[in-house]
Amino acid sequence: MTEPLIQIRDVSKTYEAERPALADLNLDVQAGEAVAVLGKSGSGKSTLLNMIAGLDKPTRGTVAVAGLRVDEMSETASAKYRRERIGMVFQFFNLLDDLTAEDNVLLPAQLAGMSHGKARKRAAELLESLGVARHARAFPGRLSGGERQRVAVARALMNRPSLLLADEPTGALDSASADDVRTLLAELNRSGQTILLVTHDVALAEACATRTIELLDGRVLRDERMAVR
Repeated sequence: MTEPLIQIRDVSKTYEAERPALADLNLDVQAGEAVAVLGKSGSGKSTLLNMIAGLDKPTRGTVAVAGLRVDEMSETASAKYRRERIGMVFQFFNLLDDLTAEDNVLLPAQLAGMSHGKARKRAAELLESLGVARHARAFPGRLSGGERQRVAVARALMNRPSLLLADEPTGALDSASADDVRTLLAELNRSGQTILLVTHDVALAEACATRTIELLDGRVLRDERMAVR
């Protein structure tokens, strides 16, 4: 078997005067998987996502992504890692309101130093493939929640990340828009994109995950492979 894309070994995270958010957690994720991390509030889902994203560090243990020791990275190296290696999708989109949809999508490429022509071509292709090309020059405030999330996904994919991280990607959407995002994430995974998402949305896990992991008190309570979609 090939080396896992994500390798988490004996990871614990304890915040001052609180019970551990993660407790001796071990987890492997292979390239091409779509993993949904479920659990009640306080189970450790967001802490796990932040560890993988390099936004937080374990109290002990190791976190590696694509062979890189994320837990050892400096702030500068972590920022470069997030810019070049992973894409992130958030519950509330995190789009810049004073930039058009296209300019929001272009941001990661500009930060990574991609040529302007290549970046604009890539952005146009993503917006087209995600069904929001007609909104390229619109500002986020003029878009529906589902359209904003599609723009956010395009931005996350801009630099061709090996890993897409999603934090409650349907949490702020109406039911129809949530269905669209579930379908979109499933399609991305079928095309080969590795996805790890944290969610309370069981329907999202059922629609797009190839594997579900349930956390309880910072430990893996359940780890199941899903039937082939």
